[in-house]
Amino acid sequence: MRLILTLLVGLLAAPALACGPDSDCTVLDGTRTYRYYMPDTDASVGAIFHAHGYRGSADGAMNNQAFFAMADRLNMAFIAMNADAEDWNLAHRPREPEQDEAREYAYVAAVIEDVATRIDLDRDRLIATGFSAGGMMTWTLACGMSDAFAGFVPYSGTFWAPVPETCPTPPALLIHIHGLQDEVVPLEGRAIGRTRQGNVMQAFQMYAAHGGLPAPEPIDFPHGEACMVSMGETEGALALCLFDGGHSYSTTRVEWAIEQILSAL
Repeated sequence: MRLILTLLVGLLAAPALACGPDSDCTVLDGTRTYRYYMPDTDASVGAIFHAHGYRGSADGAMNNQAFFAMADRLNMAFIAMNADAEDWNLAHRPREPEQDEAREYAYVAAVIEDVATRIDLDRDRLIATGFSAGGMMTWTLACGMSDAFAGFVPYSGTFWAPVPETCPTPPALLIHIHGLQDEVVPLEGRAIGRTRQGNVMQAFQMYAAHGGLPAPEPIDFPHGEACMVSMGETEGALALCLFDGGHSYSTTRVEWAIEQILSAL
């Protein structure tokens, strides 16, 4: 009997099942998941919050060793977020164009809070990024949750059309990366069913006006063709960095962009 009681006490006192690169962490009463990778350090770390593309997954992101190598070099945790189906819940998306982004704002806020219970998280060094549909998610977060992140790196994706007229949260640091020959998500967008991908330049014009940013100026972009940046006097900065190529992804470009944002903090 004493042995049974000891085992029961141990089970009741045991922490929740661990999660990480190979197993899901759950949030929102188990309805949504994410995974994370932690560099080999006991120090407080910032984090890269990655949004996968259409029909991607956190599991798929965790099979890309380049993400781990980038996290190690930057000394940041890598958080692979997971859509609750094959795509993110964004306004004007093809299957549910009438919905808004409230579900994704709640999800990302829950992920940040849950990560903070598992690692020593430096909330001043959180970066949101994503590719293709994940780039759309990243622009959405920059518009509606800018106060939760230090900066944003959307890659080959912006809002679904129509682009919002303005944003409810303050202007942030944002570096958008896009291939000049992208035919999957062209810079001008394309029709998808009864909806349409947003125009990247329209998104830039909106965000520049939102932040009261000046005319863009060229900066050096070592991993592509050109970068144009608009710097706010007190807050907000917006850069468009283009490379000669199509709908392809490079952690090298993302890492460069994250370094630019962190150096500006």
